[in-house]
This record gives sequence, C-alpha cells and structure tokens, in this order.
Amino acid sequence: MYRYFHRLIFLFLFIAVCQMQSTMSQAQGNDATPASQIKDLLGEHVHMPPLPTEYPAQRYINVSASDLKDLKGKVVLLDVFDYTCVNCVRTLPYIKAWDERYRSLGLEIIGVHSPEFEFEKEPGNLERAVNQFGITYPVIADNDLEIWQSLTNQYWPAKYLFDANGVLRASHFGEGGYQEFEAFIQKLLLEVDSTLSLPKLMDVIRQSDKPGAVCYRATPETYIGYSRSNLGNASGEVEDQAHQYHVPKELAIDKLYLDGLWEVRNEYAHPAGPGSLIISYQAKEVNLVIHPLGKTMFKVWVEQDGKPIAPLDRGVDIKEEGGRTYVYVDTPRMYNLVRNDQFSRYTLNVSSDAPDFGAYAFTFTSDCQTP
Repeated sequence: MYRYFHRLIFLFLFIAVCQMQSTMSQAQGNDATPASQIKDLLGEHVHMPPLPTEYPAQRYINVSASDLKDLKGKVVLLDVFDYTCVNCVRTLPYIKAWDERYRSLGLEIIGVHSPEFEFEKEPGNLERAVNQFGITYPVIADNDLEIWQSLTNQYWPAKYLFDANGVLRASHFGEGGYQEFEAFIQKLLLEVDSTLSLPKLMDVIRQSDKPGAVCYRATPETYIGYSRSNLGNASGEVEDQAHQYHVPKELAIDKLYLDGLWEVRNEYAHPAGPGSLIISYQAKEVNLVIHPLGKTMFKVWVEQDGKPIAPLDRGVDIKEEGGRTYVYVDTPRMYNLVRNDQFSRYTLNVSSDAPDFGAYAFTFTSDCQTP
C-alpha cells in the first residue's frame, strides 16, 4: 500500500509537470529562432567574409576602417544586432562581458548593426545607442545589409564565431545558450595558446537564461506600419493619409487597434489628431519603438486596464504626473512601458495628440521558470 501510494504521488507530479510544460514554451524572441546546441562547424570550411573598409568614417564606431583589415591570428565574434530589437538588447550584457574578459586574450568582438528601420541608419542615432548601452568594442553600421547578406543571415540577434584562421566554427541565433557559447570561445582561444589561464564561465544573468527554463508564450511582436501590420480595426489600414479609426466593443486578443485620427505609413503610424494604440496582450514586459519624427519632444500617455500603470508594473521609462503615467519621448529608441509584477493578460492603451509621435513596433517579453 505504501509503495502504491508513492506511485500515485509520482504520477500526479508527472502529470502536473506535463500540464505546466504544455502551457509554457521554450523562450524565444520574435526576431530569433530557438537556441540550438552549438556544434563545431570546422568541416564546413566557411570563411569570414571581408569586412567593408570603404564606408564613410561615421559608419565605424570605436574603430577605424584600417583596424579591420588585418584580423589574422585573432578569434573573431561578429554580433549581428539592431539597437531597437529587444532580443538583441537582452544579449548585450553577455557580449559586453565577453569583450571585457577575453579581449586581452585574443578575442575580437565586432558589432554588426543591421538596421530594421530607416531612422536607425542615421549615424547620430546609432552612436547615441552605442553610448547608451555602454558598448566599447567596434561597431560597423551595416546600413545596406552587406555584411548581413554575406553571412546569409536571417535573424536578430545572430552570433558568428571565427577561429584564428578566419574559419567559421560556431553560430547561434536568438537568445540563450550563453555558457555553451562562452565555452566555445574559450576552446578557440586555447587552440591559439594552450597556456592561457581562462576564467570560470559566467553565471547566467536572468532566470530565463538558465538551462531548462520554460517560458509562458507572450504576445508576438506587433508592427504598426502597413508593410507588416495586421490591424484589428474593421477598416484595416488606410495607407498614407489621415483616417478616423474606431475600436469595437470586444477586442480580439493579441490584435492592435488604432483609435482616433491616425496616418499609417510604411514603417510606422503617427496621430493626425488625438489618437490611441490599444492592444489586449499577455506578457511580463512591453516595449514600444518610438521615433520622434520632428525636433519636438513630447509625452505619450500610458494606461493599463483603463488605469495609470501601477507602481509595481511600471517600465523603466514610465513617469507620473498628476496621477497619470507617461513616457517622455526625446530620442528614437525602444521605450520600456510595462514590467508587470505578474504574467497575465492586460489591455494597454498608449495615447498622444503629438503629430511627431512615430510608433513603430510593440515587443513583448515572457516570464520564465526553471522546473
């Protein structure tokens, strides 16, 4: 009877774990594939493409073009990223730490900024972002996606690791696998100098980075310009002209709605009068890529479930004034609106009457647990 009772307990626990995993999925970004086991690509004989050295000077940050001509003898990591991509931003603490740990030991990290939006091609915008994130390794503005295409890349973020002979040895797409990738960096450094004294692998920074972590499925990335949007409004997008949008009484889940007078462009939408962006979403965090289209700085008001954002749920960019919550838009970047205390479904309302409010894309991050 005792043995039978324990078998029942084990069965109930097994069913509970299965049910939890059926409602949760492995963490992955909207611009990324799931992390896969890192393997040695030596046998594929893929060599690092030559890096451009003819771009204008402002397209090289923390480096000069001449410094990129001779990388022989160095282990090279090309990090393909976009500064408004939330998945890319979440990898940066690891990339920066690897640069600090291994630069003096023969690792050369080069950020390849392959922009998703046109405003990211402006040199001042990229330089501001590099400074904001504290990136001190070289960055190349891959505005025409020349490096992206030479790598036949498809994802943000993407890491390509080349050995001291310029041969591709490992790649990784999306978030995750950080310790495994760092171990491979160490492997290639030891191939160059087997006497190196290397540090212990970094501990993971977030719960979602731990091996075996499972994450609730968040609302997918949601674009606002007509080239990639899928509005829930019955009228759909009216392209390149001011149009009065109306929101139905019942919101479809994970669908973006425009409310009020908006002009929808290829990459973004901006209000032509008072207007709101409304979405029923589920996530732990919400970000919005905003470009101030003119030189005017302005406020964008943010509510959740019809109320100001509660203190426990406020993103890092949220401020309060007169009992209302808002973000102050002064630079083109990704603004963190919400960091919910609990992963759940909410209704978000983002409103402004500033015609310079260029709204590009919402991104949503999950909540992860380690069983």
